[in-house]
Amino acid sequence: MKKESEMLNPFIESLLLRLKSSFDLEHLGSLLGEFLIELVSVFLVLAVFYLLWRIVRGILSSRLAQRLDRTSAAFAETVIKFGIFGIGALTALGVAGIKTSTLLGSLGVLGLTLGFALRDTLSNIISGILIFIDRPFTINDLIEIDNNYGRVDKITLRTTRIVTVDGKMLAVPNAVIMNKTVTSYTNFPHLRLDIAVTIAVTENIERARSILLSLVKDDPDCMRDPAPVVVVTQLNDYNVVLELQVWLNNEREHIQKRLELREKVFNALNEAGVKMPYETIQLAPHRVEVNNQSGG
Repeated sequence: MKKESEMLNPFIESLLLRLKSSFDLEHLGSLLGEFLIELVSVFLVLAVFYLLWRIVRGILSSRLAQRLDRTSAAFAETVIKFGIFGIGALTALGVAGIKTSTLLGSLGVLGLTLGFALRDTLSNIISGILIFIDRPFTINDLIEIDNNYGRVDKITLRTTRIVTVDGKMLAVPNAVIMNKTVTSYTNFPHLRLDIAVTIAVTENIERARSILLSLVKDDPDCMRDPAPVVVVTQLNDYNVVLELQVWLNNEREHIQKRLELREKVFNALNEAGVKMPYETIQLAPHRVEVNNQSGG
């Protein structure tokens, strides 16, 4: 036992000495001072690069707007922003004493791990780049995706921001957009409105056509070439479906114009006495007769 205690004493003394040196107030103060200096240095470096980005954005925003369309300008601005902040982050790590060369070398295995963990995010980023290249729509276009209609407010590398007609903002992942059918209402110069209406099978189709065409004859919002037409789309047992087709000069007003024309069509046909029947179902009561037979 005595030999064992003699062997443990140097070990305990060495351990206590190491703990004392590690938790020495002067040593802790020195470590804390170095940490604060590095923290302030990192903060200053990031602040400098942030100010640099603000200056660059202020200089380039007007020039990009003059030379490029809004979508290309936004894409170029995003690339420059990530480039400046990426260099700033590497510089800040170097100031903090972290060897960026060693860090970048170790990103091979780390990048593979992060690739699996962030595959959805990376897919959205790649899709965002493809949207900028393919241009299925641009900023300020009116589009519809999965029955969600609105104006394209912003295209980022991860999501596309859409403002709906009732003021909601939808952030749609870019990967979703690349795999969905996108309907654009403003990608071409003009848009056609189709207003459907039903009339009775006994009504004169030519008379109804004349009434409908008179509604848009002098309308400045409707194009003369192609001219408005009224076509028969369905022949049913109880009604005939007509469709007023008009091309708009300003496709951005299609929602308001559609509502306006629907009301005008109904009022005009109603005032002209044109019957607009609809399918009705009549429920007739079923009477059950019960014969009571009595024994004699």
